[in-house]
Amino acid sequence: AKDTGGLPVHSSVSASTSPVQARVCGMRIAIGSDHAGYRLKAALADTLGQLGHDIFDVGTTGADQPVDYPDIAAMVGRAVADQHADIGVLICGSGNGVAIAANKIAGIRAAVVHDITSARAARAHNDANVACIGERFIGPQTAQESIVAFLDAEFEGGRHTRRIAKIAELETT
Repeated sequence: AKDTGGLPVHSSVSASTSPVQARVCGMRIAIGSDHAGYRLKAALADTLGQLGHDIFDVGTTGADQPVDYPDIAAMVGRAVADQHADIGVLICGSGNGVAIAANKIAGIRAAVVHDITSARAARAHNDANVACIGERFIGPQTAQESIVAFLDAEFEGGRHTRRIAKIAELETT
């Protein structure tokens, strides 16, 4: 049994109905949004579940009730930092608010992604472990393709390793 740290698990394995295909499956993904990102979060959670990932949805549960994005970002960030999830996905109106909040948690490298290229670079160069998306700025298809690219990308190491170590040092100052 996978340790979810008390997070609810939603999983599906019917990848044939997904509009995107992924190389990587079976990851534990914590996902959350504020009210401004709810619709996109629901679509992404469904797609990721269809691709065979275990989805830990920390909320929110609807677009009609305002919630504070730092609270959602903290739940996703802590799930990743505490290794209850392999990767986090956060959605708000712009992607910026949740990224700023999540990056306050030690060990989190949250990046705003807006297309396949930015998603791949976030993982390959920055070893990002949380992808942040703005529902007001990109559509569902681009968001799905971006998240799949984020999950499929691998950290390149090399010269980037030194830079990630310097980022980690900033967490202690």
